[in-house]
Amino acid sequence: MVDAMKKSIAGTNGGDPRWYAISRDRYVSNAVYKMIPPELHNSDCSMVPVMLYLTDHKAETLTRVIEESERFAARVNNQEIQLLLAAGTAGIEGATNIVIKSAERTMLFLVYGIVAILLLWEFRSWRVVVAIMFPLYITSVLCEAIMAQLGLGVKVATLPVIALGVGIGVDYGIYIYNRLELYLESGLSLRDAYVETLKTTGTAVAMTGLTLAIGVMSWVFSDIKFQADMGLLLTFMFLWNMAGAIVLIPAVMALLQRRSPQAA
Repeated sequence: MVDAMKKSIAGTNGGDPRWYAISRDRYVSNAVYKMIPPELHNSDCSMVPVMLYLTDHKAETLTRVIEESERFAARVNNQEIQLLLAAGTAGIEGATNIVIKSAERTMLFLVYGIVAILLLWEFRSWRVVVAIMFPLYITSVLCEAIMAQLGLGVKVATLPVIALGVGIGVDYGIYIYNRLELYLESGLSLRDAYVETLKTTGTAVAMTGLTLAIGVMSWVFSDIKFQADMGLLLTFMFLWNMAGAIVLIPAVMALLQRRSPQAA
């Protein structure tokens, strides 16, 4: 605020550097005080912002700034001075990242829990739930690994993408197992039932996965980095969900079922 007042006083006096100072004349000070942007002070002058300009707004940078600021504030705060974390673009993003970090596991737990309950209610078998959920879990793990390689933090824009992988993948899994179960109940072995499933629903799932992947793959060529990264991430998720449903579900079922196929 003081710097802004000095610039205003000098500016109203032809830019003369000799006027770059706080005037003893209260009328001059009152006049330039009204010219100060409101975000630099409050009405009773009990608050003044300390502005930091960061090299980037990556999650690691924001976390480091917040931790250092809190450490410094804990060291210097007293009854007269209180240093508080404020807003600004970086401040809002930092606070959002803190909330997302604490809510990420809760969100994934709720998504997986609700999907597992619905699958158990539909198929009445924990083996089926494990077989369908296993590719989804692999998708979430690989999705976060790719995000780390791309330098994408978990934020408001990327968190729904992780849940999207579960939503898309469970559809493929339900389609594949529903047809597989039909052939198993008709008396076919797991191997023969899998082959027949690939001829019907497997083809449809593969075409759906490829169509979705090709659609978002075009984003990779975008000049907007975030959109390009999301295109790459979604392309992987659509292809992996398709491949996981077609390949892993029968494989997991074969490992879990130690009895005759008719008992599936």
